[in-house]
Amino acid sequence: MKIRKNIIIKGIVQGVGFRPFIHKLVQNYHLSGWVLNSNQGVEMDIEGKTEELNNFISGIKKKLPPLARIEKIDINQLPLRGYKGFYIKKSMIKEEDGFVLVSPDISICKDCLQELFDPHNRRFRYPFINCTNCGPRFTIIKDIPYDRENTTMSSFKMCPQCQSEYENIENRRYHAQPNACSDCGPRVFLYQNKKKLEDIDDPIKEAVKLLKKGEIGAIKGLGGFHLACDATNNKAVAKLRRLKNRETKPFALMSFDLEKINQYCEVKKKEEECLINHSRPIVLLKKKKNNLISPLVAPNNNCLGVMLPYTPLHYLLLKDNFTALIMTSGNIANQPIIGDNQEALEKLDRIADFFLLYNRDIFNRCDDSVLKIINNDNVFFRRARGYVPHPIILDFKLKEVLALGGELKNTVSFSRENYVFLSQYLGDLKNLETLNFLKKSMLSWKKMFRTNPEIIACDLHPDYLSTKYAEEIGVKRKLKVIKVQHHYAHIVSCMAENNIQERVIGVAYDGTGYGDDGNIWGGEFLLCDLKEYLRVGHLKYYPLPGGDKAIMEPWRMAYSYLYSIFGSKVKTLATDFNRRMDYNKLSIIEKMLDKNINSPLTSSCGRLFDAAASLIGIRDEISYEGEAAMELESFCVSGIKERYKFRIYKEGEEFIIDPQEVFIDIIKDLKEGIDKKVMAAKFHNTVAEFTLNLCGKIRENTGINKIALSGGVFQNHYLTEKIISLLEKNDFRVYTQRKVPPNDGGISLGQAVVAGSEESVYSI
Repeated sequence: MKIRKNIIIKGIVQGVGFRPFIHKLVQNYHLSGWVLNSNQGVEMDIEGKTEELNNFISGIKKKLPPLARIEKIDINQLPLRGYKGFYIKKSMIKEEDGFVLVSPDISICKDCLQELFDPHNRRFRYPFINCTNCGPRFTIIKDIPYDRENTTMSSFKMCPQCQSEYENIENRRYHAQPNACSDCGPRVFLYQNKKKLEDIDDPIKEAVKLLKKGEIGAIKGLGGFHLACDATNNKAVAKLRRLKNRETKPFALMSFDLEKINQYCEVKKKEEECLINHSRPIVLLKKKKNNLISPLVAPNNNCLGVMLPYTPLHYLLLKDNFTALIMTSGNIANQPIIGDNQEALEKLDRIADFFLLYNRDIFNRCDDSVLKIINNDNVFFRRARGYVPHPIILDFKLKEVLALGGELKNTVSFSRENYVFLSQYLGDLKNLETLNFLKKSMLSWKKMFRTNPEIIACDLHPDYLSTKYAEEIGVKRKLKVIKVQHHYAHIVSCMAENNIQERVIGVAYDGTGYGDDGNIWGGEFLLCDLKEYLRVGHLKYYPLPGGDKAIMEPWRMAYSYLYSIFGSKVKTLATDFNRRMDYNKLSIIEKMLDKNINSPLTSSCGRLFDAAASLIGIRDEISYEGEAAMELESFCVSGIKERYKFRIYKEGEEFIIDPQEVFIDIIKDLKEGIDKKVMAAKFHNTVAEFTLNLCGKIRENTGINKIALSGGVFQNHYLTEKIISLLEKNDFRVYTQRKVPPNDGGISLGQAVVAGSEESVYSI
């Protein structure tokens, strides 16, 4: 008996070889009909014998192309049409509000890499070689469905050979939308002094020569520009630091293969898996001693951020040429990554000695992803290229929300049905350039996923650019604006990616977040579900002398703790801290604290780390966010079990963690000459211990056993593993973040879920 079925498959099914896969699979079962890309996914109309058609549907799930991912299959039986043969129809839009999932950019595959270095292959050394299993996706797509005319490849007409590959179902480039060769595709150009060099045979080989001479190159990557130089050349690295105005923040590295990386970093199995993954993130690895990498790449840090090449151009630059290249984001300080050729020539001219450009446009700028292995799992520091635009998939549906995130490490999120689409890392939202990047990205995502938000969500902080922009959109479009408290958004982001809807104990540790009482929160214990929260504990408030200035000068927070404990006697303490400090500056801080001048109260765990780092003598001033805490962590040594004393007491209905005794004990250790490494470990052990202690008290009162951990402090490897270990040994169920960053890059997800849940109470 013959039957006909209409099949719609939703998921990552466009741009991954799904239609040719279906075409080939159909031949095994003697079926007829058609397949096409639509803005719902991949749609098929197929006729054949009942058993064979059912076996075909089962085969789809079992034999997927490597990059495909099915989320849902809708099947409807229809009257027979009498199809003759099977063919791929031209893509079409069936419904205005339909949408499909879009694949992230994929690193070059093994087959293309082999061809790249094969002198007998027609694409030998062609820097844009790709096939259905690899190459650009998100960064070149303008609209769905994912067809060549909807990408930045639309201006490149395929030559007869490429067109033949594109139309040959047996070829792995069958319907590969970026398919091209040196005769018909994008080309590389070398610029110096803003002029294109016409008299060179191979721009890439010439760029290698310049890099070997110690020059700095602005090199166009997949999602934006990199600034590159030889990572073993001290003079080149020092020059890049000076010109980029980047005092100590680590630079990312790229090496040709794992063998090269193993020369200067320790690579564990899980880290190796991340490095070779087709997403190709930057992975934070422990440095080896006496390596060839310049110490200026990551000063005062025991880790290096390393990635493998992910484009053919990268492989051509690195093969047999360098131990590692610095590949840091091509941008001006505090501005988004640059993706446009002309903008790069204008803005990076002060830094770069040469420019390696190509003439395919980047439509969606997307920086490199950064992660670290903590507790044997991925923890994102930055989620972007290789992972975006994969959505977070929920077990429940949300209203359509546009969530605008916070200020630092900004991302935006769109919710639709049971999906939340979290944007690429956009940057710190402190200037017009980043706000404009947010607006452009927002429009691109809205168009791509056919969203029509009915709610705007944002942070509670009244002065964030994202909050002001949310209010502006709300008024202009007459949309409801829901403001979500920062740390509540952190915890809900963790709950969402773990698909938890019931109440949890949320532990939110970070640097800054606007609290319900107007103070600066950051060491919070919350009882949360998706609709409301209750603050049940926090670190004791201490003044933050100088406000934001104290973030850049951790000694201020250290002195705030000490002055609160010892009063004016603090200056008589015989410690290295006092000997390093300027007496007049300390007197000014005392006056600020006494008269409450620009000294807001904070419960921030991040500031607690800053204060400890300064007091111990590790870092008094920073040049980038989190520097003091990162260096404090790098001093930790394993095997230290001791900790400092602390006190937890109750104030009204809230538990208060008072770290006063921590600082008294550190002063004692300083006087006794205890090693900084021991003090750093003892401090981390203390934070882990008071976290466990307070979670235990909350469980006694509530019976809740599930813990959600979120906030930038949980990027700390030593602390996070210590906390998880202690909680699990005490029979807590612990949830952490692996799909989105625990830092502020994840809060737009939490905002979207809170605002999109029914009957949310957090609205204005």
